[in-house]
Amino acid sequence: MIRREGERVLVSGPLTLASVAAVLGEGNAAIGQGARTVDLGEVGELDSSALALLLAWSREAKRLKRDIFFANLPKGLTTIARLYGVAELLPASPAHH
Repeated sequence: MIRREGERVLVSGPLTLASVAAVLGEGNAAIGQGARTVDLGEVGELDSSALALLLAWSREAKRLKRDIFFANLPKGLTTIARLYGVAELLPASPAHH
């Protein structure tokens, strides 16, 4: 579900209520170890819990005084983020807009 490639974390598979709890800790650990970009290009099914997951990772990065960026956000997720008024809290990766 999560794999590291240097400063990049690649997330794959579903991000739904049934799966986000399992990847939350993995993502937090990766951020703590220096990951700066979360790539969601391989995510399949998702729901609003995926947005909660990304916001939690953003809070973890902020707590550690680190920058975190999100690449390849699925359209459904950006739609949910806009509806909730939190799209600006998900900074796009400068290398992959």
